[in-house]
Amino acid sequence: MNQAPNPKPEPPPYASGYYPVYVPTEVESGSVSPARLKRFLRFLRRLWWLPVATTAVTVGAAVTYVLACPPTYISRARMWETERLRLPEGAAFTGDTANYYGTQIELLRSTKVQQLTLARLQSSHTNLIAIGDDHRPLQVKVKVAQAPKSSVFAIEASCSNPEYARAYLNALAVEYVEYKRNIRRLVSGDTLASISDQVLRMERELKTDQDALTAFEQTNNLTILQQEGTIAGGFLAKLKTQISELKLEQQLLEAAVLEQDWTEPGRTASGGFLTESLRNGTSSPPSGGTDRLSTLREIELLKVQRVRLSRYLRPKHPRIVKLDADLERAQELIDIYRSQTAEALTAAREVATMKLESIQSAIKEWEAKVVEANTRIAQADRLRLNLNRTQVIYDRLVALLQNIDIGRNIEQETLSILDPASRAVRSYQTETVVLGFSVVAGLALALVVVLIMAFHDDRLTSFAELSETVPNEVIGQVPEMRNRRRDRELPLIEPQDTRHIYAESYRNLRSALLSLRVNAQRPKVLLLTSAVPDEGTSTITANLARSLAFGGARVLVIDGDLRKGTLGKMMGLQAEPGLAEALTDPTFHNTIIQTNSIHNLGFVASGKLKRNPSDAFLTPGLDTLITGWRQSYDFILFDSSPIFAADDTTTLAPMMDGTLFVVRSRFSRARNMKLALNLLNQRHANVLGVVFNRADTSRASDYYYYQYDSYYSGSNGP
Repeated sequence: MNQAPNPKPEPPPYASGYYPVYVPTEVESGSVSPARLKRFLRFLRRLWWLPVATTAVTVGAAVTYVLACPPTYISRARMWETERLRLPEGAAFTGDTANYYGTQIELLRSTKVQQLTLARLQSSHTNLIAIGDDHRPLQVKVKVAQAPKSSVFAIEASCSNPEYARAYLNALAVEYVEYKRNIRRLVSGDTLASISDQVLRMERELKTDQDALTAFEQTNNLTILQQEGTIAGGFLAKLKTQISELKLEQQLLEAAVLEQDWTEPGRTASGGFLTESLRNGTSSPPSGGTDRLSTLREIELLKVQRVRLSRYLRPKHPRIVKLDADLERAQELIDIYRSQTAEALTAAREVATMKLESIQSAIKEWEAKVVEANTRIAQADRLRLNLNRTQVIYDRLVALLQNIDIGRNIEQETLSILDPASRAVRSYQTETVVLGFSVVAGLALALVVVLIMAFHDDRLTSFAELSETVPNEVIGQVPEMRNRRRDRELPLIEPQDTRHIYAESYRNLRSALLSLRVNAQRPKVLLLTSAVPDEGTSTITANLARSLAFGGARVLVIDGDLRKGTLGKMMGLQAEPGLAEALTDPTFHNTIIQTNSIHNLGFVASGKLKRNPSDAFLTPGLDTLITGWRQSYDFILFDSSPIFAADDTTTLAPMMDGTLFVVRSRFSRARNMKLALNLLNQRHANVLGVVFNRADTSRASDYYYYQYDSYYSGSNGP
């Protein structure tokens, strides 16, 4: 199955044979595009005086603040953690080693230590305490830092009085050491009192346990109890052995009775040997046991002999009859033996049962004695265990009490003064920080203001910004030309114009226009407009028409701004009659076209219209005029009013082959431009592109075309 080829995407109407001047690129990373950054830098260059002003203001305020504040004097001292002697029998103070140095630093800066320092200075009866304007002691700032990889603390005291700063720092170091010593004494005293209370309580518990053990031993002889328990245990074991033997004998008797009941007359039972063994094991076995066994063997032999003879003798044979008589006599003898054995077994069972009951009673009695003896022994062990445990705790507390008492009387404070407070010297750190911060704050404030202005002012200042903002292609740039005489309008371009960049920009716009295609045809009727007034639409229309005419094209320029037409004055031609009269009176169709020294350039003025221009543009006369002009001219350029000034442009735009939208640098706002283009798109106008007017040629990054004037034919170059 053949698959249809993918259709090629159709190019936009304006793109056939046309290469745009600039194609915007996407920002690879970051939220700020290069165009916005350049915009910010341009605003910063334009507002260079703002950072200077804000910095001057902030620095002035900082200088005023520094002059108003009293000077600062700093005195420095050092303290260090000395070696510590550890005694094995003495209690030692311990702390949080992980946060030890941080704790010391915070204590040195605490309000409690500062208050104690002021109290020490006041108690010395000197005039070292400096009083401030509020009739209170001057505030001294204390800064503590630990030297790297050491146990040395660097302390700084700063205030406006040098002598007071030094005296305060010395008092602070001494008072801090004394404060820690007092804290340790307080802690050791509280600990000693608490342990003493525990020792007294354990003494009372020890005496109670001793009295309980003594009272128990007075009423119970532990030696006799242990002997009684041993004897009772041995006798109880013997009884349990006897009861086991009796239970076995009783089980044998039960089995023998079952054997006697199971054996039938005339049947030889092998279980008879159990009865015989039981009789042999009893104290008084019945007589005739051996005869019974002999009789049983004889019966078995007679049965075997009869079976053998019955094979060839008849039942009435004398030998068979004699064997039957012997078997009957032997069976009667067995029955006699069985009756005698049953009576003996019954008597033996009764005797065994009586012995078993007697021994069980004795076992219960001796078990009670053993339990009683064990209970008393366990009670004695428990009393001894309680006494031993209390004794161990009491001994440990007494030893701990002795260690604390020794540690309390030994000095354990290891923090001491390494260097006393030095002579206070003037510090300019505050002044430097304030002035540096003022400079940074002034510059930051200025940058913030410039940044806000740059990003909130949406006026387009560069070609890059325009390319990123406008959805249409930028087909041309017209540079900014400085007019020496502000009272005169900028002259239109000439065939041999010496304004190289200015003239070449219109030739570039002409080339782009010649390469545009609408529905595979070059557009002939073009409308030039802008969003708001004063964006240079009329100047660009006139110069573009002259540039096309210089190239040999037949061009007709129409001033479509029927409300405020200025194109006639700019081109040095009459303002009326013009388009307004032709729309209302067909007799003017052939008399409104004016010419000047350029023979292939025609001009139609705006004229004077008494009715609404928007209504006049909707009449059939405009279509008739445009249709006739198409046959006579290669290009027809309409200069119209701004989009937001009147609805004329949005009425004319759909009738044209295309529309060129003019944007003025540093004047046109992005929001207005987007709204105007959106309005043209809603009216189905064919916007061919954007013309960037009055571009800044001094920025090579934004405008780098036609700056080599030595190649221009009118220059003095080669």
